[in-house]
Amino acid sequence: MADPREESEPLLSRTRGGSARHFPAGVSSCHSVQVGPGAVARRDLCLDQAVVFIEDAIQYRSINHRVDARSLWLYRRYYSSTSQWTLSFTIFLILALAFIETPSSLTSTSDVRYRPAPWEPPCGLTEGVEALCLLVFVADVSVKSYLVGWAQFRKNPWLLAYLVVLLVSLVDWTVSLSLICQEPVRVRRLLRPFFLMQNSSMMKKTLKCIRWSLPEMASVGLLLAAHLCLFTMLGMLLFPGEKDDRRDRQRLTYFRNLPEALTSLLVLLTTANNPDVMIPAYSKNRLYAIFFIAFTLIGSLFLMNLLTAIIYNQFRGYLMKSLQTSLLRRRLGIRAAYKVLSSMTAEGEAHPEGVGVKPQDFLQVLQKVQLDSDHKQAITEKLHSRSGDLLSAGEFQKLFDEFDKRVIKEHPPRPEYRSPFLQSAQFLFGHHYFDYLGNLMALGNLVTICVFLVSDAQVLPKDRDDFVLGRLMLLGARRFVREGHCPVSPGDWTRGARLEAETPEEILSCVFILYYLLEMLLKVFALGLRGYLVCPSNVFDGLLTAVLLVLEISTLAVYRFPHPGWKPEALGLLSLWDVTRLVNVLVAFRFLRIICSVELMAVVASTILDLIRNMRAFGGILAVVYYVFAIIGIILFRGVIVAPGNSSLAPDNGSAPCGSFEQLEYWTNNFDDFAAALVTLWDVMVVNNWQVFLDAFRRYAGPWSKIYFVLWWLVSSVIWVNLFLALILENFLHKWDRRSHLQSLTGDLEATSEVTVELLFRDVLQEPTEEELAEKLSHHPHLQLCR
Repeated sequence: MADPREESEPLLSRTRGGSARHFPAGVSSCHSVQVGPGAVARRDLCLDQAVVFIEDAIQYRSINHRVDARSLWLYRRYYSSTSQWTLSFTIFLILALAFIETPSSLTSTSDVRYRPAPWEPPCGLTEGVEALCLLVFVADVSVKSYLVGWAQFRKNPWLLAYLVVLLVSLVDWTVSLSLICQEPVRVRRLLRPFFLMQNSSMMKKTLKCIRWSLPEMASVGLLLAAHLCLFTMLGMLLFPGEKDDRRDRQRLTYFRNLPEALTSLLVLLTTANNPDVMIPAYSKNRLYAIFFIAFTLIGSLFLMNLLTAIIYNQFRGYLMKSLQTSLLRRRLGIRAAYKVLSSMTAEGEAHPEGVGVKPQDFLQVLQKVQLDSDHKQAITEKLHSRSGDLLSAGEFQKLFDEFDKRVIKEHPPRPEYRSPFLQSAQFLFGHHYFDYLGNLMALGNLVTICVFLVSDAQVLPKDRDDFVLGRLMLLGARRFVREGHCPVSPGDWTRGARLEAETPEEILSCVFILYYLLEMLLKVFALGLRGYLVCPSNVFDGLLTAVLLVLEISTLAVYRFPHPGWKPEALGLLSLWDVTRLVNVLVAFRFLRIICSVELMAVVASTILDLIRNMRAFGGILAVVYYVFAIIGIILFRGVIVAPGNSSLAPDNGSAPCGSFEQLEYWTNNFDDFAAALVTLWDVMVVNNWQVFLDAFRRYAGPWSKIYFVLWWLVSSVIWVNLFLALILENFLHKWDRRSHLQSLTGDLEATSEVTVELLFRDVLQEPTEEELAEKLSHHPHLQLCR
């Protein structure tokens, strides 16, 4: 395991090592402030320091920053929600400029055959927005450098890199304006993802873990390269080809030279061209299948899975390392707050330092901390439940265990009815069996939709509006004729008879929606309005039911009831057919309510949601990689894919070979703009038919283009996908194996609290020792405590 101090090296940090006896200028202490009335200023400073340290503990931030009065004011403003949202929006804005800048992505399609000329922003528009973003980043790095101090800033590689990236971006921005936005390459576009990485400590840790895993991955990569080269040479020797043999000419498409043979087997390693690459040789002699089967077994099924196992083995302790670091930061922040408040108690009274903290001082600090009211109330109640005057270090720590719990509002009491009939109805409709009935009805509604989708599959688009509600019109017309009001032709009678049998679709749709409305009203009756709204599943059901009811009513209001001579036409934004499809889509979404009713599905769904919340850093790494490769792809391949007929390299679809880029009509996959580049990279990452892209860009751009796509495959499909798979296994296995341990871990608090990942794994984390906490506090670069 890595050194905890190295692992916890924060963005705002000091260099490890040093001595507590050497404090730089500006070191603050509650005992050294000589401003104003003296005692009042010292007390206010101690309270502010304690507030900031507690907020650092809540957010798992480092406490190694300036702690004088002015710096604390700036520090709290910097980490306020407004400042952080502004910084996040600025990062999003500067990254989103790639969609608007030349080449612009503001077209309806990326197909080179039909794409219109995009709107290009005038010179200075996007550059002005970019200048504002760069100014925000300049202010950001300035504040960070001030808060950590110049001595620490010079030793922080991320802050130094931040400064270099800003300087290069500003120089490149100046060059763009001087060339009137006609420069061939904008270097600063490649550097923009750095702003996203430097703002996330989790992304930095992820990069560090990838760096740790590179030696092991490189060893397997060498085995893969040796395996690929060996079989390439064997393939060249086994399949030389003969000019008079048609089947040998087919084999020449895969092994006609060394680069083509290497590419064919590399693609076969991903199974994208299997069995295409084997069939020509296999048709010649069945024994040739042994070559391809052996290559696939060794490469795809053994070495590639071995690579996944190695990555998983390297990362199986990653989650624990991150949580251990988070625990250390929390304990250190809380202990620093305790030391500051206890020193204030010792100064005000004749107590030796460190005996404890006054409850009234703690409550005063708690009121200033940026924390939601539910947690503040829980901590206050826990404080009032104890006895004694001063809080010890252990008691002070236990108060903050409430941070690990997300407080859930208790279910409000149900309405009380005096009537025995109403009480029985309340019990019946508030029982979970009533939810099962609702799930059964939702399943029945979904089945009916599937049945009618199959039966209506042959209806022409021009007849869809008539086909949806026109059945009811014909039924009304038949009754009208039976009463002797107007004649109807035999063809109309036949069509009416056919449609009359299919009328249950509309009737069932109305019946189901009315049942959903009735179910919602009965649940409100049984649980009360507040009790109904406190459950997210009920809110989900209620919203969809309301939308479905509004759609049905609006449809009748716009298209009226069926009547003789009635022919529905598209009125407003949606036609009658579009409204019907929208209703069916909402009904399908409503069926998701069944997830909360099945325990196993609920556990899996909650696990997936937790993974999404806890893996934002890895999504950010993928976004950075996509962004950089997309910009590089635009620089290298913009405009190389041309519409068919405009170049000798782009034949018409009819004359193109089967399975080629042109015959498959992959014209939307290009690098002519940023959005198209992202989609193209995604299609290659999936590795389905990625040999088509290799061949097309080899013909249009040159054989060197394969290097770009192979590098992208290595970074995205090999490294990142395997990394993501390893982390999913790590998170899922821990959550799945420990879900039964949750109740014993939380005790009686389970009824009122949700437990975070930190508390869930608290039993396998190692608590920092008193000596470790004291040693780290003694090395704080800006805080001096009397010891």
